[in-house]
Amino acid sequence: MSNNQRDNTMMARALALAAQGRFTTTPNPNVGCVIAHGDDIVGEGFHLAPGGPHAEVHALKAAGERAQGATAYVTLEPCSHYGRTPPCCDALIAANVSRVVCAMQDPNPQVAGRGIARLQEAGIEVVVGVMAEQAKALNPGFIKRMLTQMPYVQLKLAGSLDGRTALANGQSKWITGEPARADVQAFRAQASAILSTSATVLADNPSLNVRQSQLPRATLDAYPQSTVRQPTRVVLDRDNKTSPDATVYQIDGDVIRIVDSPSNHAWPDNVQEWVMPDASLTAILRALAEHDIDKVWVEAGARLAGQLLTESLVDELIVYQAPVLLGGDSRPLVALDGMQRMDDAPRFHFNHVTRIGDDVRLTAMLSEHAVITQEYE
Repeated sequence: MSNNQRDNTMMARALALAAQGRFTTTPNPNVGCVIAHGDDIVGEGFHLAPGGPHAEVHALKAAGERAQGATAYVTLEPCSHYGRTPPCCDALIAANVSRVVCAMQDPNPQVAGRGIARLQEAGIEVVVGVMAEQAKALNPGFIKRMLTQMPYVQLKLAGSLDGRTALANGQSKWITGEPARADVQAFRAQASAILSTSATVLADNPSLNVRQSQLPRATLDAYPQSTVRQPTRVVLDRDNKTSPDATVYQIDGDVIRIVDSPSNHAWPDNVQEWVMPDASLTAILRALAEHDIDKVWVEAGARLAGQLLTESLVDELIVYQAPVLLGGDSRPLVALDGMQRMDDAPRFHFNHVTRIGDDVRLTAMLSEHAVITQEYE
């Protein structure tokens, strides 16, 4: 096997390891590491959760003395700063590895090439860029927050073949089937936050959480912990229309209410109230990013969906389409202002079309955002 083939094979394994942390690492990135002598893997690991050992530390511990003279394959540049854990660069140097292969440089300004430089100063050969695009795809939220101070926004929609979400009388249960609803739970489980509105809370009284019992079997098998991490629930309640007895506030997990003025209600201890008078959606999303929220999963009505799309704040559009027709009087997927020119219409690139039970999941990215994870070199 040539060096290039070996590097790709080992990095592919490191990427698979990194993906095992996709449910639990937020706000940290997903990272995997493989320690190898030639074709022989002597240690491997991945980052599981904030505050826990990084991937390199797990792999070095598994390798022990066999790490000396080995090559370390890491999906992200090893950190060079003290955070919750010591620098991984120091651990690799102390283990006397001879070569480090990184898929990509870390976009975190605290690292941003410093880890690579430190390894090179220690006499370690460093190769950067092996399977870089695959590595970037693992961490769209982390990368976007580091580069733009904004979270990665996924807008979920579910509707009929004719683009409707409910009958004119509001009845919508259930347009999509159980497999599609379970698939939504898997996406929720990977989000840092789930965003909705007071209108949705009042209309549906949703939980907006991850229901472990409804996760697909493949997700349960891949989940690295016995209990699921709950994303932060965010409710846009500008006019204080919701009350503390709503399900979204009563179940376990952190909740943020975003309001224009303070509420007179007494809220459960898990509910924070952010007073942001007349704040734009951009300002709200930026505030979430400032609180280390990387990836926002949006489940709301046509109005918020339309606003997010109009303001080009959606990075990824995920549409579940059911094989049913609801008719012209039914409620639309999104509320977009009328356009006079085709050039004004939001344009998307399809990424995936996947059958989920009897339904179809369409995944698309706004054209201007399609390379957000490819801009950092």
